[in-house]
Amino acid sequence: LPAQLLQLAQDAETELRLQRDLLLQIQKLSRLQRQKTPKPPRKTTPKIPTAAGEELPVIPVLVLACDRSSVRRCLDKILRYRPSARRFPVIVSQDCGHAETAKVIASYGQAVAHIRQPDLSDIAVPPEHRKFQGYYKISRHYRWALGQVFRTFRYRAAIVVEDDLEVAPDFFEYFQAVLPLLEEDRSLWCASAWNDNGKEGLVDAGRAELLYRTDFFPGLGWLLLAELWDELEPKWPPAFWDDWMRQPEQRRGRACVRPEVSRTMTFGRKGVSHGQFFDQYLKFIKLNDRFVPFTQMDLSYLKKDEYERFFLQQVYSAPEVQLEELQKDLGRDSGAVRLQYRGRDSFKALAKALGLMDDLKSGVPRAGYRGVVSFVCRGRRVFLAPPSDWTGYDPSWS
Repeated sequence: LPAQLLQLAQDAETELRLQRDLLLQIQKLSRLQRQKTPKPPRKTTPKIPTAAGEELPVIPVLVLACDRSSVRRCLDKILRYRPSARRFPVIVSQDCGHAETAKVIASYGQAVAHIRQPDLSDIAVPPEHRKFQGYYKISRHYRWALGQVFRTFRYRAAIVVEDDLEVAPDFFEYFQAVLPLLEEDRSLWCASAWNDNGKEGLVDAGRAELLYRTDFFPGLGWLLLAELWDELEPKWPPAFWDDWMRQPEQRRGRACVRPEVSRTMTFGRKGVSHGQFFDQYLKFIKLNDRFVPFTQMDLSYLKKDEYERFFLQQVYSAPEVQLEELQKDLGRDSGAVRLQYRGRDSFKALAKALGLMDDLKSGVPRAGYRGVVSFVCRGRRVFLAPPSDWTGYDPSWS
């Protein structure tokens, strides 16, 4: 037993030393990046060998911070649930120059790398966008911070988190499991921890292992590859970056992976959006509270061809019901049903009646895939779906 304890202590000391070396390297690169042009990114994902002979990817967590000292809540959970400092280095990128927030970040010492967005100037915006100055600064910060991760530090993938998010116990397990899908299936361009319709009564909390494809870019804790940044960086928008991501020109028919039960929740009512959607939807999002061993599961069902075969068959074989029938259902029936919409106004009316988010971006409903939104109503699986001869999204539906 003393020999085992000694070995554990030595392993822990080695882990801490490697973590310190990694963070010092990140900070050194951050200081040097203004002095020289960074080299092109590596084409191989860095891996860490394990005792069992496996090679696990290194995936940094990029935390975007500004002037919320409550970033502590975000970082505490990330560091609590992080399985390895070597595999998941945490980089906090701070904009705004807010001293109190900087002090909070600095209090974590070598547990995180703290980098600072250097350009704090106001941005020249069109007169009609004067009140949206904050959105321009956020977009500038994203561009700079992602540039640091993929250009200066040369990582091949990254998880992006904002400072008002709290993560679930299996947050890292989820992203580690879906990374190979993004690398293999070019019809996927991101994985998100977020379900836009993830309110308590709209999800099956007992099936936290369920994952879906979605045509809607969710954000709010998401994974991307360096190849995607290569594509997006040259045309990165001056503002409203998330809605820009949802445009057909960026999405290009690709999908994201998203969970049944969210692996992040937001506590940030204060921000540039002034609490838009927060009181009505966001504060009610169910955060997963049990660990799902995703890395031990076969997730190949999420690849495009296989997913569309079983998902569309499941949707269109479900019996069609009317809204009134669904609302009167007392839970005696448990099988999946389909609620059909036949136009923009029809979708919005049904979504609103059922407590779903009813807005559309470039014609795509939140959490939708091929126009279908999957959710739970009174304990029953429901597919809010277009007719089976659906041919594509209409960008005028906004």
